[in-house]
Amino acid sequence: MINSKRQGRILIIELKKDLSVLKALASEIRISIIEALMHGEKNINELAKYLNLPQSTVATNVMALEKAGLIETKTHKASRGNQKTCYPIYEEYIIKFYDNKKEEDNFIEVEMPVGLFIQYDISPPCGICSPEKIIGYLDYPESFLEPERVKAGLLWFEKGFVEYQFPNNALSRNKSPEKMEIIMELSSEVPGTNPNWRSDITVWVNEVEIGTWTSPGDFGDRRGNYTPEWWKLKGSQYGLQKCWSTNKEGSFVDGVKVSDIRINDLNLQDHHSIRVKIGVKEDAENIGGINIFGRGFGNYNHDIVLRLYF
Repeated sequence: MINSKRQGRILIIELKKDLSVLKALASEIRISIIEALMHGEKNINELAKYLNLPQSTVATNVMALEKAGLIETKTHKASRGNQKTCYPIYEEYIIKFYDNKKEEDNFIEVEMPVGLFIQYDISPPCGICSPEKIIGYLDYPESFLEPERVKAGLLWFEKGFVEYQFPNNALSRNKSPEKMEIIMELSSEVPGTNPNWRSDITVWVNEVEIGTWTSPGDFGDRRGNYTPEWWKLKGSQYGLQKCWSTNKEGSFVDGVKVSDIRINDLNLQDHHSIRVKIGVKEDAENIGGINIFGRGFGNYNHDIVLRLYF
């Protein structure tokens, strides 16, 4: 029996309580089954063909995953009686080594949909789409004005920026945050894909440039974990999850210092909102475009996350 918390479709595995879950995951075959099911429900025959394994082997491992509470089966009517298909219960797995309740109490998090920008200035090639369809027209910047943009899970452009307005929830605590993080999934953008296509992606907060990260490429070697089946394989499939952070020592990308801008330089206490701009500068050394992945696309099923730590 699973004792872990279920938060959305994230499984928090507590080491002392969930050894049976860890044992179920300690198998290359069972992990391959879960990965296969991330791309859509499948029955035993389909899984066996997909993984090139005997049906008996697949059936045994599916039973182990069911017993551990990691996958479920549904019964459907088929041309010959009923048919059972398998699907994963969780999208992400987190192993909990310690009690982080105190840490959780010390930060505020807001997740902003990638399509909910307040202004933009971009150049084509560009586009925006939801997990269901393309919004507006490709390579037509005016499509970024379409009301359906609020449903977007992916947007892209060559150079320019999109800007988001987050609520400044630090004001509710009546004290200044010690650190701010901005987390998102990004890649370069090129017609088709190219893993060696560099692009300098910059982030600004309240009009202050905090730092630039150079994306190594536009990734399309495989379908993204959450990228929908209708999205062409030749298109951008996933990005890299990057974390811009600013504290009292400076600004960092994934822990590597990129500028001397400190959190006090952002004047957060003077604004009721926090404006975050993401883009590729006109004079960047590497103008390789940008893909911003949100829910329903890429490898990480979240939009743009802003955290304030106290």
